[in-house]
Amino acid sequence: MFSKKTALSVSIVAINVSLLTGASSLFAAHVFAQSVSIPSERELSEERELIEEVTVTGYRRSLLNAIDTKRFSDTVSEVLSADDLGSLPDVSMADALTRLPGISAVRTGGEAGEINIRGMSGGFVMSTLNGREQVSPSGKRSIEFEQYPSELISAAQVYKSPKASLIEGGVAGTVELKTASPLSLSGDNNHQLQVNARGMFNDRASDVPDAEEFGHRFSFSYQGVFLDDTLGFAAGYARLYQPSVTEQFVGLAYNGEVDLDNDGQGETPVSEGFELQHKGGEEARDGYMATIEWAPTDNFTVKVDGFRSVFDVESFARGFRVKFLEQSQVFNPRLNDLGNITGGTFNRQGENNFLVQTTNDDDADYNELTSLGLNAEWNVGQWTFSADVSNSRADSEFKNGVSWALLFEDPNADIPIAASDASVAYQLNNLNLPSVGFNQDYTNLQQMMLTKYGTYPYENTDEVEALKFDVDYEFDDDRILTSMEFGVRRSQRQYTNDRSMYEYGSEFGGDPIRRPLPLTDALTDDVNFSNEFDYLPSYLAIDVDAALNLWLPSGEGRPVKDWNNDWTFFQSGSVDEDVLAAYVMANFDFESVGIPISGNIGVRRVETEQKARGLQDVGGDPALGARAIADGYGAVRDQYAYVTAGIDYVDYLPSLNLNYRITEQDQVRFALAKVMARPPIERLLNNASINFGDDGQVFIDSSNNPALEPFYANQLDLSYERYFNEGNGAFVAALFYKDIDSFVQTSTVNDFNYAAVGFDLPRYVPGTEPGNPGNAIPIVVEDVARYTAAFNNAEGGYVRGVELAYTQTFTQLPGIWSGLGFSGSYSYTESEVTQLGSAELFGLEDVTIPLEGLSKNVVSATLFYDYENFSTRVNVRYRDDFVSEQVAVESQTVFFSGETVVDYQASYALDEGLTLLFQVNNLTDEPTRSYFLDESQTGTIQFFGRQVFLGVSYRL
Repeated sequence: MFSKKTALSVSIVAINVSLLTGASSLFAAHVFAQSVSIPSERELSEERELIEEVTVTGYRRSLLNAIDTKRFSDTVSEVLSADDLGSLPDVSMADALTRLPGISAVRTGGEAGEINIRGMSGGFVMSTLNGREQVSPSGKRSIEFEQYPSELISAAQVYKSPKASLIEGGVAGTVELKTASPLSLSGDNNHQLQVNARGMFNDRASDVPDAEEFGHRFSFSYQGVFLDDTLGFAAGYARLYQPSVTEQFVGLAYNGEVDLDNDGQGETPVSEGFELQHKGGEEARDGYMATIEWAPTDNFTVKVDGFRSVFDVESFARGFRVKFLEQSQVFNPRLNDLGNITGGTFNRQGENNFLVQTTNDDDADYNELTSLGLNAEWNVGQWTFSADVSNSRADSEFKNGVSWALLFEDPNADIPIAASDASVAYQLNNLNLPSVGFNQDYTNLQQMMLTKYGTYPYENTDEVEALKFDVDYEFDDDRILTSMEFGVRRSQRQYTNDRSMYEYGSEFGGDPIRRPLPLTDALTDDVNFSNEFDYLPSYLAIDVDAALNLWLPSGEGRPVKDWNNDWTFFQSGSVDEDVLAAYVMANFDFESVGIPISGNIGVRRVETEQKARGLQDVGGDPALGARAIADGYGAVRDQYAYVTAGIDYVDYLPSLNLNYRITEQDQVRFALAKVMARPPIERLLNNASINFGDDGQVFIDSSNNPALEPFYANQLDLSYERYFNEGNGAFVAALFYKDIDSFVQTSTVNDFNYAAVGFDLPRYVPGTEPGNPGNAIPIVVEDVARYTAAFNNAEGGYVRGVELAYTQTFTQLPGIWSGLGFSGSYSYTESEVTQLGSAELFGLEDVTIPLEGLSKNVVSATLFYDYENFSTRVNVRYRDDFVSEQVAVESQTVFFSGETVVDYQASYALDEGLTLLFQVNNLTDEPTRSYFLDESQTGTIQFFGRQVFLGVSYRL
């Protein structure tokens, strides 16, 4: 006869079984058939202590500590331990996280930046620092992990299944970063000091003129406990200075068409052009961390912590840019199987726009990230109360500076005209470099002139302030429920974007007032391509600062808003987001038929209010807020008003996590949850441009939409975990399935209801006469209204896959062979989710493309060796093709080809805490390659070089 507790246990198991698929039911039947007695979750503390007593060192120790943390986690998760991040620290947290199963990264400039989890891009990843939401300088939900020095992060955990107490937003997963907690120091080791210093070298920098070859990294951190273990203090600083080097070909989007038959009928898609460039620059990152932790009594703790990172990047791009291929005469065109042009001879005819430019662009990107928090925790008997207040702020200023020179027929003419006999012959070569030839010498100073300079700043601020209060009540030991958790969180976030510009000269050189600048030996250098690019012609590298001092009028050069380029107004604006969330969660631990079952069940309620403020054309109607607005040059427009639009919504997000401990070494996890991810904050801007038809129609175009709703999905996780004897490793197999309700898609909607999202439209088409009924044209908002912007695609779909992970240390081998170990993972992900691609990008009318960031196959493998004082490892990471954005003249969606990145690291510990370090990143100089839908339509081919580090580490 069952006891009351056992009967309730069986009821809970029965409820769980009803949630499972048929295969899971078979598993449940197996569970009931077991009769062995296995320790419950409450009885595992001694086991944890035994595992921690195994004495291992180096990479192996950090890996086994991470496995131990994963083993006793209450969710499906992956862990990086502090020792892993401290012994041979990666350049950033992005590099470190890509070693975990199912996690890959998008490389930008050769560095891992945005991470993808289970085939989903960074926009579906929620990231916290010390449990607090973090903002990003990029205007996205995903943080820029390269902004976080790994030397200042003590631990990282990736939650692949959510629980109600986690901040919402992690559809793919939630990444929790933690800085030091000094009161966690135990025993006699009350003070820790670690110093790292290393130099670095890029082996491709010597091939890029003016690029830096050498860089350095330096860091120190200190943790200490004082006043009889009641006061803890931690501080750290990490400095990174490294060269940024790229040799690249960049194909531009297929947004042009040519009439090959000259009959006005057939139009054949063609790329806008391409770039051949050297890129170089300097990246400097300074990171700071500090924590004060005070525990005046055994049941009360106060913790204040701060983190700050400053990333300053200066870069240049020099070479050739070929533009407006669609406006040239085409001879001997080469077509691919899609019927698009991939090569031929292109000639400039008359005064058309086809150009061969010598580019000398200079960019500057300055980002500041600050995170501050205050936390207090009070334990009263079975109650624990926690209050947390935080602020996360990111400031970004990106200055895109462009300048280019053209070949002119007669530089001494009153109005110099670009050479009309320019001709380019090229043939794309799939994912290899193309064949390219020019008919002119673009180093000829008798004809080359600087024709245009422009600078286009992006200034962004993103800030979130949050207040959180949590309560935890622990039940007596003889209860099924071990504890109940309640919490509420209020956050206010504001994002602002400000655009401006300055231009001098003209793109084609025909301006009689702003004449092109003749180039001289003093202003230029002839530059040759090398390595894979050595077949290309030479170009002129221009000293842009010296040239501008001669060319620009005194006082010119300050970027401003300009009505002649009204996008500087329309692309500026702000977004306010107010979120109130509350949750309740029950943690349980019980035994049914000899099988311990633990986990949690809960629900999170989230109330969101989002509003965006931007400029709209209201036809000069004062009743709609129209007022006179001046630009930076004093020009005034009075038909515009600043309008606020947006929506409110409420979500309920239930979650369930179950852990079946089949034996002391085997466990099965099952999780169900509804999840959400809000759109990137920048996509909520109200910055649409409005046009009116002659009969009163309204046409709004924007890449953003203040009425966007979140990405929703229902997800299921099922995993089996086998932990080896004596803590020597583990094997994990996991299945996951995400049923997607909706996602963000850029498209056109007719019959759009403007009033529903707060758009105030004028009564009449601007320019008509309301006082004269015969001339007045009223605005029509029914049946003919059209809105092109980002929308929620309600067709949905699924993402599903499998993950395998295996870690083994071979301590059973004799002698020096006992230091060997292996850690590897494989994930396969597939999706039914497709989004409509832009025909302008790919040259086709109807295109569907996969979800961004999804690689079907992702592999990571590490072979390591730790013996006595020596530690070494080699890591190989591979991912299949995936869709993401590349930055050319503008951002454009492309397919990235699969890539394999190899890193090598080694260290040797000397006496007195001193360790020698050696590291090579991108050992094989793996390039990044991309394409437009078909490999014959080449996107980018970028080589970044190897990074070699050599240095020392000291630990006290």
